[in-house]
Amino acid sequence: MPILPNTVGAHLLFERRGHVLLGLRPPDALFAANIWHVPAGHVERESVRACAVREADEELGITVAEPDLELVHTVHLLHADNSVPRLQLFFRVHRWQGEPQLMEPDRCVEWRWWPLHALPEPTVEYTVAALEGMANGWPYTDMGWPR
Repeated sequence: MPILPNTVGAHLLFERRGHVLLGLRPPDALFAANIWHVPAGHVERESVRACAVREADEELGITVAEPDLELVHTVHLLHADNSVPRLQLFFRVHRWQGEPQLMEPDRCVEWRWWPLHALPEPTVEYTVAALEGMANGWPYTDMGWPR
């Protein structure tokens, strides 16, 4: 069986008084059009934590320090048999500077705080799975893999 690379994603969980920050993807987005998702990005030639810090700045205009990131959940995702597997790492942000701003309107049309127990419809499926996993104390979820 051939060795497949995995795309790695860094996801940011900004929580405030029982609410989580989600962004609405634009209608013409290649991934998750018109669907709510946490701030996230693909890891480039950098550490996952460095990616999360970069994405907070690029997407939200928020300053985050690497020590303020806590890895709280991992989702290993396969969308289809012929797709590149994705390793999605979710980091809780304990401290940050600034308030969410719409920095990339071509990638997100709105930021909003949602109650953790009442997420909007639709929300990216693996994001919902990660939040449910964290609520249940599970560090890992896999999705889409043959059983």
